[in-house]
Amino acid sequence: MPALLLASSSPYRRELLDRLQLPFTWQSPSIDETRREDETAIDLVKRLAEEKARALAERYNDHLIIGSDQVAVLGDGQILGKPHDLERAQKQLRAASGSSVTFLTGLALLNSQSGRCQVDCVPFTVHFRSLSDTQILRYLQREQPFDCAGSFKSEGLGISLFRSTEGEDASSLIGLPLIRLVDMLINEGIEVP
Repeated sequence: MPALLLASSSPYRRELLDRLQLPFTWQSPSIDETRREDETAIDLVKRLAEEKARALAERYNDHLIIGSDQVAVLGDGQILGKPHDLERAQKQLRAASGSSVTFLTGLALLNSQSGRCQVDCVPFTVHFRSLSDTQILRYLQREQPFDCAGSFKSEGLGISLFRSTEGEDASSLIGLPLIRLVDMLINEGIEVP
Protein backbone atom coordinates (compact mmCIF):
# COMPACT_ATOMS: atom_id res chain seq x y z
CA MET A 1 0.00 0.00 0.00
CA PRO A 2 1.40 3.43 -0.88
CA ALA A 3 1.98 5.69 2.10
CA LEU A 4 -0.93 7.99 2.90
CA LEU A 5 -0.31 11.70 3.51
CA LEU A 6 -2.88 14.24 4.68
CA ALA A 7 -2.05 17.66 3.22
CA SER A 8 -3.40 19.57 6.20
CA SER A 9 -2.46 20.79 9.65
CA SER A 10 -6.09 20.59 10.81
CA PRO A 11 -6.57 18.52 13.96
CA TYR A 12 -10.22 18.00 12.92
CA ARG A 13 -9.21 16.37 9.63
CA ARG A 14 -6.59 14.20 11.35
CA GLU A 15 -9.19 13.03 13.85
CA LEU A 16 -11.58 12.15 11.03
CA LEU A 17 -8.93 10.29 9.04
CA ASP A 18 -8.04 8.29 12.16
CA ARG A 19 -11.51 6.71 11.90
CA LEU A 20 -10.40 4.76 8.82
CA GLN A 21 -7.65 3.06 10.86
CA LEU A 22 -5.09 3.45 8.10
CA PRO A 23 -1.56 4.62 8.88
CA PHE A 24 -0.92 8.16 7.66
CA THR A 25 1.26 11.18 8.22
CA TRP A 26 0.38 14.82 7.71
CA GLN A 27 2.10 17.90 6.48
CA SER A 28 0.79 21.41 6.09
CA PRO A 29 0.88 22.61 2.48
CA SER A 30 1.77 26.19 1.74
CA ILE A 31 -0.53 27.59 -0.93
CA ASP A 32 -2.29 30.85 -1.71
CA GLU A 33 -5.97 30.32 -0.81
CA THR A 34 -7.21 33.55 -2.40
CA ARG A 35 -10.42 33.17 -4.36
CA ARG A 36 -10.07 33.97 -8.05
CA GLU A 37 -12.29 36.53 -9.74
CA ASP A 38 -15.60 34.95 -10.84
CA GLU A 39 -14.65 31.60 -9.24
CA THR A 40 -17.65 29.70 -7.90
CA ALA A 41 -17.53 28.28 -4.39
CA ILE A 42 -17.50 24.73 -5.79
CA ASP A 43 -14.64 25.52 -8.16
CA LEU A 44 -12.76 27.24 -5.33
CA VAL A 45 -12.83 24.27 -2.92
CA LYS A 46 -12.02 21.75 -5.65
CA ARG A 47 -9.08 23.84 -6.86
CA LEU A 48 -7.73 24.40 -3.36
CA ALA A 49 -8.06 20.73 -2.40
CA GLU A 50 -6.08 19.72 -5.48
CA GLU A 51 -3.49 22.48 -5.01
CA LYS A 52 -2.92 21.39 -1.41
CA ALA A 53 -2.26 17.82 -2.55
CA ARG A 54 -0.02 18.88 -5.45
CA ALA A 55 1.97 21.28 -3.23
CA LEU A 56 3.47 18.27 -1.44
CA ALA A 57 3.81 15.89 -4.40
CA GLU A 58 7.43 16.65 -5.23
CA ARG A 59 8.62 16.01 -1.67
CA TYR A 60 6.35 12.97 -1.22
CA ASN A 61 6.66 11.35 -4.66
CA ASP A 62 5.41 7.86 -3.77
CA HIS A 63 2.36 8.73 -1.68
CA LEU A 64 -1.38 9.00 -1.90
CA ILE A 65 -1.88 12.62 -0.87
CA ILE A 66 -5.22 13.84 0.46
CA GLY A 67 -6.12 17.49 0.02
CA SER A 68 -9.29 19.08 1.36
CA ASP A 69 -10.79 22.53 1.61
CA GLN A 70 -14.14 23.85 2.82
CA VAL A 71 -16.32 26.92 2.59
CA ALA A 72 -19.78 27.67 3.90
CA VAL A 73 -22.29 29.33 1.57
CA LEU A 74 -25.34 31.24 2.76
CA GLY A 75 -28.61 30.98 0.84
CA ASP A 76 -27.84 34.30 -0.89
CA GLY A 77 -24.53 32.91 -2.21
CA GLN A 78 -22.29 34.72 0.28
CA ILE A 79 -19.20 32.63 1.11
CA LEU A 80 -18.27 32.29 4.76
CA GLY A 81 -14.72 31.32 5.59
CA LYS A 82 -13.02 30.95 8.96
CA PRO A 83 -13.97 33.92 11.12
CA HIS A 84 -10.66 34.11 13.09
CA ASP A 85 -12.21 36.37 15.76
CA LEU A 86 -15.32 36.90 17.89
CA GLU A 87 -16.75 39.82 15.93
CA ARG A 88 -16.69 38.01 12.59
CA ALA A 89 -18.03 34.82 14.18
CA GLN A 90 -20.99 36.74 15.65
CA LYS A 91 -21.69 38.26 12.24
CA GLN A 92 -21.59 34.84 10.55
CA LEU A 93 -23.94 33.21 13.06
CA ARG A 94 -26.36 36.15 12.88
CA ALA A 95 -26.46 35.72 9.10
CA ALA A 96 -27.04 31.95 9.49
CA SER A 97 -29.73 32.30 12.18
CA GLY A 98 -33.06 30.94 11.00
CA SER A 99 -31.71 30.06 7.56
CA SER A 100 -29.72 27.39 5.77
CA VAL A 101 -26.00 27.19 5.08
CA THR A 102 -24.46 24.75 2.62
CA PHE A 103 -20.98 23.53 3.42
CA LEU A 104 -18.97 22.63 0.35
CA THR A 105 -15.98 20.40 0.97
CA GLY A 106 -13.48 19.92 -1.82
CA LEU A 107 -11.60 16.63 -1.74
CA ALA A 108 -8.61 15.52 -3.79
CA LEU A 109 -6.66 12.27 -3.73
CA LEU A 110 -3.41 12.51 -5.66
CA ASN A 111 -1.28 9.48 -6.47
CA SER A 112 2.03 11.30 -6.58
CA GLN A 113 3.74 8.36 -8.28
CA SER A 114 1.32 8.03 -11.21
CA GLY A 115 0.11 11.66 -11.25
CA ARG A 116 -3.53 10.53 -11.18
CA CYS A 117 -5.71 12.94 -9.20
CA GLN A 118 -9.34 12.40 -8.23
CA VAL A 119 -11.21 15.57 -7.27
CA ASP A 120 -14.76 16.08 -6.01
CA CYS A 121 -16.95 18.43 -3.99
CA VAL A 122 -19.26 17.09 -1.29
CA PRO A 123 -22.12 19.36 -0.12
CA PHE A 124 -23.81 19.23 3.28
CA THR A 125 -26.58 21.61 4.37
CA VAL A 126 -27.27 22.85 7.89
CA HIS A 127 -30.62 24.43 8.79
CA PHE A 128 -30.05 26.77 11.73
CA ARG A 129 -32.44 27.52 14.55
CA SER A 130 -33.39 31.16 15.08
CA LEU A 131 -30.68 32.39 17.44
CA SER A 132 -30.65 35.41 19.73
CA ASP A 133 -27.54 37.55 20.11
CA THR A 134 -27.24 36.20 23.67
CA GLN A 135 -27.30 32.58 22.46
CA ILE A 136 -24.72 33.35 19.79
CA LEU A 137 -22.37 35.09 22.21
CA ARG A 138 -22.75 32.37 24.85
CA TYR A 139 -22.00 29.67 22.29
CA LEU A 140 -18.95 31.49 20.89
CA GLN A 141 -17.53 32.15 24.36
CA ARG A 142 -17.90 28.48 25.31
CA GLU A 143 -16.58 26.81 22.17
CA GLN A 144 -14.48 29.52 20.44
CA PRO A 145 -14.81 28.04 16.92
CA PHE A 146 -12.81 30.82 15.29
CA ASP A 147 -10.83 28.40 13.09
CA CYS A 148 -13.97 26.78 11.64
CA ALA A 149 -15.81 27.80 8.47
CA GLY A 150 -19.26 29.01 9.50
CA SER A 151 -18.24 29.69 13.14
CA PHE A 152 -19.29 26.42 14.78
CA LYS A 153 -18.12 22.91 15.60
CA SER A 154 -20.79 20.38 14.73
CA GLU A 155 -18.90 17.69 16.65
CA GLY A 156 -19.31 19.74 19.81
CA LEU A 157 -21.83 22.19 21.26
CA GLY A 158 -22.44 23.61 17.77
CA ILE A 159 -24.98 20.85 17.17
CA SER A 160 -27.34 22.77 19.48
CA LEU A 161 -27.52 25.58 16.89
CA PHE A 162 -29.14 23.32 14.28
CA ARG A 163 -32.77 22.66 13.49
CA SER A 164 -31.81 19.89 11.05
CA THR A 165 -29.13 18.76 8.61
CA GLU A 166 -29.14 17.11 5.21
CA GLY A 167 -26.48 15.46 3.15
CA GLU A 168 -24.90 12.17 2.20
CA ASP A 169 -21.80 12.38 4.39
CA ALA A 170 -21.88 14.03 7.82
CA SER A 171 -18.07 13.85 8.06
CA SER A 172 -17.90 16.38 5.22
CA LEU A 173 -19.36 18.95 7.60
CA ILE A 174 -16.26 18.62 9.78
CA GLY A 175 -13.97 19.02 6.78
CA LEU A 176 -13.06 15.60 5.35
CA PRO A 177 -15.76 13.58 3.53
CA LEU A 178 -14.80 10.06 4.54
CA ILE A 179 -17.40 8.23 2.46
CA ARG A 180 -16.13 9.84 -0.74
CA LEU A 181 -12.50 9.41 0.38
CA VAL A 182 -13.04 5.65 0.79
CA ASP A 183 -14.41 5.55 -2.78
CA MET A 184 -11.26 7.31 -3.99
CA LEU A 185 -8.99 4.98 -1.99
CA ILE A 186 -10.76 1.96 -3.48
CA ASN A 187 -10.13 3.44 -6.94
CA GLU A 188 -6.42 3.40 -6.02
CA GLY A 189 -6.58 -0.25 -4.93
CA ILE A 190 -6.73 0.43 -1.18
CA GLU A 191 -9.31 -1.61 0.71
CA VAL A 192 -10.92 -0.15 3.82
CA PRO A 193 -11.21 -1.89 6.23
